[in-house]
Amino acid sequence: MTKREHACLILDDEGQQLVIDPGNQTGPVSAPGLVAIVITHEHADHWDAEHLATLRAANPTVPIYGPAGVAAAAEDFDITVVAAGERVTAGPFRLRFFGGEHAEIHRSIPRVDNLGVLVNERIYYPGDSYATPDVPVELLAVPAGAPWLKIGEVMDFVTVVAPKMTFAVHDAPLSPMGLNLAHARIQASVEAVGGEHHRLSPGDAIEF
Repeated sequence: MTKREHACLILDDEGQQLVIDPGNQTGPVSAPGLVAIVITHEHADHWDAEHLATLRAANPTVPIYGPAGVAAAAEDFDITVVAAGERVTAGPFRLRFFGGEHAEIHRSIPRVDNLGVLVNERIYYPGDSYATPDVPVELLAVPAGAPWLKIGEVMDFVTVVAPKMTFAVHDAPLSPMGLNLAHARIQASVEAVGGEHHRLSPGDAIEF
């Protein structure tokens, strides 16, 4: 698993790649063995038309999975609509989807579709939500900074999921000081349930 800028992840299994949330806060994305793209929701920091066009140009038949709101927002692309509870397989990656709705930013702001994705029953990324999977998680991508996010709720989320390992995502809005604070709180929470936190920068990878 390679962390990219902000909300983007790239998973690799023997040269086959799964790209998750290549948004407008992420630099150029290359995945020569791409087998699928997952977009958790329609906000621009999670998908970007230029990224999708570039990835599709190199892999014209690769499926793009996302909720109905993504299909409406990215209408120039062929989106395979998925919903909470569905399972799909793309190459070596088995995907399960959870949740259904973006975390509340404010009661005045409409909530959009959002799906968390569990990959191979091992790595879980909730998108912009605290939706929890129904199985033990080995590696949890933990949102660290967002308008909808309160660090105490993040800590509760980590405690409920109780993963073996964590790393921070959704971190572009944070200053260096804010990111260090978020890392410290996530680390304390996962260590309290017997896990380990990895402080990854864009381009860093975890093998597991």
